[in-house]
Amino acid sequence: MLSSFDDFPVHQTSHPVAQTAGTDLNHYDRYFFNGYTKDTRLFFALAMGLYPNRHVADAHFSVVLNGRTVDAEQINVHASRRAPLDRADANKVGPIEVEVIDPLNALRLAIDAPEHGLRADLTFVRRSAPIEEPHFFNQVGQRVVMDSTRMTQFGEWEGWVEVDGEVIDLEAGETVGSRDRSWGVRPVGEPAPTGAPVADPQFYWLWAPLNFDTFSTHFDVNEYFDGKRWHETGFVSLANNGNGNGDDAVGAQAEAMRSVDYRIGWQPGTRRAEWFEIDFVPWNGEPSTIKLEPLFDFHMLGIGYGHPEWRHGIWKGELAVGGDRWRLPVEDPNAPHHMHIQSIVRATTTGGLGENEGLGTLEQLAFGRHDPTGLTGLNTGFGQ
Repeated sequence: MLSSFDDFPVHQTSHPVAQTAGTDLNHYDRYFFNGYTKDTRLFFALAMGLYPNRHVADAHFSVVLNGRTVDAEQINVHASRRAPLDRADANKVGPIEVEVIDPLNALRLAIDAPEHGLRADLTFVRRSAPIEEPHFFNQVGQRVVMDSTRMTQFGEWEGWVEVDGEVIDLEAGETVGSRDRSWGVRPVGEPAPTGAPVADPQFYWLWAPLNFDTFSTHFDVNEYFDGKRWHETGFVSLANNGNGNGDDAVGAQAEAMRSVDYRIGWQPGTRRAEWFEIDFVPWNGEPSTIKLEPLFDFHMLGIGYGHPEWRHGIWKGELAVGGDRWRLPVEDPNAPHHMHIQSIVRATTTGGLGENEGLGTLEQLAFGRHDPTGLTGLNTGFGQ
């Protein structure tokens, strides 16, 4: 199947671009974005995914208004379609569109779903070079569960968001955030039988992109139940807010840390952080500590992660659009579909990075036991 992308020198196999290198149903290609005003009044996130071997594409947009107040609400719109054969048409799913204005520099999000309370026109402009995280690879028995690449980038937002008819204008310098692009293999779509069990169900994931005035930091770890790590990331990236011509977007590199570590205190009865600290040890220079103060939670359910009806990669028909909303905080934070969150956090640095204050997110998904931090069972709250 030839498509418009075959007219560009981008081939990595001897086949047309539309044909993936393997036939794994879990092959995916995804965008993720988040943004938050510096006064934390508004948080938003978008996810868009293509699943070529499932012939499905989907997208989700979610907003939290006044997350630190008693009347906080998370509002979501979801869309799913048959995947187009031409990748050039893959960035629009129903009322949600991602436009690549200038690769690695500027992207635009357009959402038009007033029937679900959401409209937006938002432009992401990079404030750092893209960071290629170490490759993700995880295998359970003979089965590859994850084999993927992720790129993370920090940026500023301009544009507007409309929530239930109220338009919120985002002025330059008011809203920051991050985005990622990932592709490869990871669990998506309808769960399939996996044969004989070879390990207890378990996934432990912490991911923290943080924005400060003149730099950004990036941290993540994946660990097995005993604390042994199968993935970790630590980077410091200077904010280079360039001229948008791409000259420094590729050439400028973030500084990779020699080692990273963390300390976490779970909220009693939950699997979410009450407090969190990160240690960065550079190859040269003084180590730094970054302390995170969670302010409120965003549920990844709102952009499809673990959603019982709008799970990533599920076939919903030729085109389906829906929406939902819930009050925050949720009644049962240990319900499986509410365990995957991003906490909006205030961050402070000491040590080699100096004394700085910033904002960011701490993504958390701790499913199954994790001996070093005292988690037991599948979704039992800490200390229960």
